[in-house]
Amino acid sequence: MTQTTTRHTPAPVGHTLRADQHGLSGGRPLRGISDIRRFFHRNTTPIYFVSATPFNLLGIDEWVRGFTFVNAINCFDGQHPNVFVPPERPHDEWESIEDITNYLLEHPDVAELVRSRGGGGKAAFLMFDERTEELCRKLGLEPAFPAAKLRESIDDKMETTRIGNRAGVPSVPNVLAKVDSYASLREASKELGEHLVVQTAFGDSGHTTFFISNEDDFKKHADEILEAPEVKIMKRIRCRGSALEACATRHGTIVGPLMTELIGFPELTPYRGGWCGNEVFAGAFDARVRDQARRAAFAFGEELRRMGYVGYFEIDFLTDLDTGDVYLGECNPRITGASSMTNLAAFAHADAPLFLFHLLEWMGVEYDLDVEELNSRWADPENIDSWSQLVIKHPGTDVDRITHAPPSGIWELAPDGAGRYVRMQTHRRTVQFENRAFYLRIAGPGDYRYEGADLGILVSPGRFMNDDFTLNERAKAWIAAIHGHYRGVPLPSADAPPLQQDFAGFKLL
Repeated sequence: MTQTTTRHTPAPVGHTLRADQHGLSGGRPLRGISDIRRFFHRNTTPIYFVSATPFNLLGIDEWVRGFTFVNAINCFDGQHPNVFVPPERPHDEWESIEDITNYLLEHPDVAELVRSRGGGGKAAFLMFDERTEELCRKLGLEPAFPAAKLRESIDDKMETTRIGNRAGVPSVPNVLAKVDSYASLREASKELGEHLVVQTAFGDSGHTTFFISNEDDFKKHADEILEAPEVKIMKRIRCRGSALEACATRHGTIVGPLMTELIGFPELTPYRGGWCGNEVFAGAFDARVRDQARRAAFAFGEELRRMGYVGYFEIDFLTDLDTGDVYLGECNPRITGASSMTNLAAFAHADAPLFLFHLLEWMGVEYDLDVEELNSRWADPENIDSWSQLVIKHPGTDVDRITHAPPSGIWELAPDGAGRYVRMQTHRRTVQFENRAFYLRIAGPGDYRYEGADLGILVSPGRFMNDDFTLNERAKAWIAAIHGHYRGVPLPSADAPPLQQDFAGFKLL
């Protein structure tokens, strides 16, 4: 791990530094992409990404000097130069990503890391809460995100719908209501038809999205629906999911490319509505759909700015396959599982990763940027290269303990379908051909495999879906190859606790 002992006092919140205080001459603001890139290459402020894994921001450390991943899972077996994994200490059972974030911030070895690098700096997270903010204050770190309370409010699917309504971004025909029985569900949704989709306020779509056509369907999910103060009840449509990441900045909202989403494939996830990957593929949607999504994301971002939110966010869209209409699905006011795709794409390398514009809002430096010009460039299909990622979960209901797992790095798929480890690599940068892929291991030796456990993420050039948006043969071969490198042993007895795994029951990515 690269460290520095140079003391640097970060700019207080609300204080703006001139560019000359960061190594640029003339005391002028950063002007354009070249200055922004140089600024981050010369950065002297320690920046930490504190989360379970480094997955979401892989590769950012190559753009930002002084960037360190502080993680709970040792995905690279100690071989990544900028990943710090402190030794595990006794702790309460983790029930959320926020719990993992706070465990890391309370760890004495993390405190020593911050101290050894001069104290202070910025901290970024996948998920965080008000406790996180308190722990950062104790460490002298500034969270590089809007307040947790604001983020949580926007993350509420009911509030997301209302924000979209204010911004002129429509959702699938819906009603927001308190449901206290199947009869009340039907009464509230009588204009929406027989087949419904019901969502609760928070959580992974695979766990909190319910497909209801009759009372038996309702009974399967009644506990979650009835205990919610309000749910979103939607008309069920034939749709295709997509994702788009953006960043609300002082100069306007920067919008990334529209990505397809892989949803509910049983080879990858046991959850019917569960996200299990993405494709960046310019031809996945026609120009009309891409334009609708981009305009919607920009309008949504401008409404977030009016609410006081600046920085990274992601929107899930649903395209009605019968009408071509693009609807707001949900908003994640944070980095997401699609962020590594956005930040490692060709258009990002030509300009700068989207996350760097997020950081600029928290670095206390003046900068000028033509957002309209950047958005126009990023909207051009000629600037989009094709990449895909698979989020591989354990789809079975069996539980065992892993004894062997494929290491992170570059893998090669042989003609007979066998997967071969080529070498260690920290992200997909050196993958050039479709018979190779980068694999980031999440579950390793000693961990449990259980239904829905995150095993790892596989990224490769090209597509993992056919034109009808089903898994192609190459994707299936890769899935089989990765599963084939996992081995485990059954639990000692049928009476043994089925799961003592810290990461069970919540989404890590």
